[in-house]
Amino acid sequence: MANSQAFIQFYDEPMWESIRAQRWALQQCDDCSQYQYPPGPCCPHCLSLSMSWKPLSGKGKIISWVVFHRQYFDNYKPPYNVVAVQLTEGPLVISNLVGPEPEGGWIGREVTICYEPNAEQGSIPKVMLSEPPAA
Repeated sequence: MANSQAFIQFYDEPMWESIRAQRWALQQCDDCSQYQYPPGPCCPHCLSLSMSWKPLSGKGKIISWVVFHRQYFDNYKPPYNVVAVQLTEGPLVISNLVGPEPEGGWIGREVTICYEPNAEQGSIPKVMLSEPPAA
């Protein structure tokens, strides 16, 4: 087995630079204002070639989740969760929820982006609940 790692290509490098700086940025279309993930050469909404890198608000909502009980990578020991998060800006990203798990349902829970140190990439974006569970 091996560690999971990012496969960084030409369009991804500015995004990973912003993640290393712990200020995640994505491409935003200069013509229709839609955010784009994953990064690419043109806007998938209006096909404009004019894109700018803009920092994210750091907020989103869980729209799906799963807990893996099998190990696929050395750096993810089971059990571990994977969440699909709809960012406030629109794109859907896949990450891990860190900190306490939600009481009751996960779907619709508001999350905030946080960063976990990583030897290969410098840091990895994760999410945590915006409001911790009541004690």
